[in-house]
Amino acid sequence: MDDDATTERQWTFLTNHARVLVQIARDPGIRVRDIATRCLLTERAVQRMISDLEQAGYLTHERRGRTNHYSVIAAKQLRHPADAGPTVAELLAVLIR
Repeated sequence: MDDDATTERQWTFLTNHARVLVQIARDPGIRVRDIATRCLLTERAVQRMISDLEQAGYLTHERRGRTNHYSVIAAKQLRHPADAGPTVAELLAVLIR
């Protein structure tokens, strides 16, 4: 009996971290609320992902008045050994077209 039709696994090509990074690369002054809306995530999840990206050295932020302004570290290489070689800038160039 084939259960594949009833138990289809859900997956996506991009991680939520990649989606958040793309939104920030498009608009460095974007609000967490707007990232959450565009990525179909909660604000709390987006905040956690931004923190992860900052701790890993892919992103920095500076406070400008009441808002954050983000900077993507474009020269940083992707972190997974299977993805070794390309930089964040090369990945974003493909995803932001």
